[in-house]
Amino acid sequence: MTTTLEPLGIVRIEALHYYVHDLERSRRFYLERLDFAETGASTSDLDREGHQRSAAFEAGDVRILCSQPLGEGGRAWRYLRKHPDGVGAVIFEVEDADRAFRLLEERGGTPVTDLQVHEDEGGTLRTFNITTPLGDTTFRFVERRGYRGLYPGVARHAAPKGGQNAFGFGYIDHLTSNFQTMKPALLWMEHVLGLEEFWEVQFHTKDAAEARRAAIQAQKGSGLRSVVMKDPRSGVKFANNEPWRPAFKSSQINVFNEDHRGDGIQHAALTVTDILSAVRGLRARGVEFMPTPASYYEALPARIQETGIGRIDEEVKTLQELEILVDGAGRGSYLLQIFLRDAAGLYHEPEAGPFFFEIIQRKGDQGFGAGNFRALFESIEREQQREGRA
Repeated sequence: MTTTLEPLGIVRIEALHYYVHDLERSRRFYLERLDFAETGASTSDLDREGHQRSAAFEAGDVRILCSQPLGEGGRAWRYLRKHPDGVGAVIFEVEDADRAFRLLEERGGTPVTDLQVHEDEGGTLRTFNITTPLGDTTFRFVERRGYRGLYPGVARHAAPKGGQNAFGFGYIDHLTSNFQTMKPALLWMEHVLGLEEFWEVQFHTKDAAEARRAAIQAQKGSGLRSVVMKDPRSGVKFANNEPWRPAFKSSQINVFNEDHRGDGIQHAALTVTDILSAVRGLRARGVEFMPTPASYYEALPARIQETGIGRIDEEVKTLQELEILVDGAGRGSYLLQIFLRDAAGLYHEPEAGPFFFEIIQRKGDQGFGAGNFRALFESIEREQQREGRA
């Protein structure tokens, strides 16, 4: 799949806006478990007018904005009437908000409002939101010109509170969304956002469609179909999944859809500089991860050779001890990853939702190989079977 559309000028994923039932629980998780810092909070005006209380948590270039409803009528309240806790908006930094707005509207994007301009003592913030095929998740685009605040109504603290990013989080590497049928979303990403399909890089083949079919057919029993879309200029990536026959209903993608009560963002991958030390530290703080069976590591040395990686720097014994996964498709080029338990599992509360974080360290490999998706798929299925949800 190729595109000749003019780029929107996306710079990066700036933040995720996460709607939650319990802001204090989220605060404890980010500050005490992940060692994020709280960098800002909603003003009393926003609390009153927006009917929600918010706080921003940051580590490296990762920003998570959490909002809890205050009574009825606000955006968080409307989202949580339909869904458990989840990502209600993705916030993108763009080079030129006016141009992005014009291009999106020309291509059939659906703005929620006109472009809005906000000012503070430092400069201006230009912003607008659009609807998306990702269920009730919207996309927000922001252009900063010296603006010192976080967002309108969300003021920066005089000094960050809490963590020091002890685990070396870097930025949001990619987002993964689950759909009952994903083709409409893929077409929207191509023709409205101007994204390109990324599978030919992933599988290192000229025939992306053939490689994708082979990857799908390799799945046993309950399966999924996955396509990655990429913004050609910024490198921002979206992985997209749908259930795959014959066991559509028992697929973990469909289980997500039932738990989330609709399509939506399944997980966000956060980069780290040293995944071994990060996972050790996070486990010491009580963070729980999806389990990986010993059989995975028994087969790992052979798979490293079969995929063409050849060798890795880490000891397989250490990876098994920490339950870290390996993927890649090039000589000495690979990635290391691990998945946290979903929020419902972490908090032992279904309304906390099926969203989770992935932690990833890229060591040369920038793709999404079949092993990457299969590792995630199998890990989630084991967790769902353990909890009796599949």
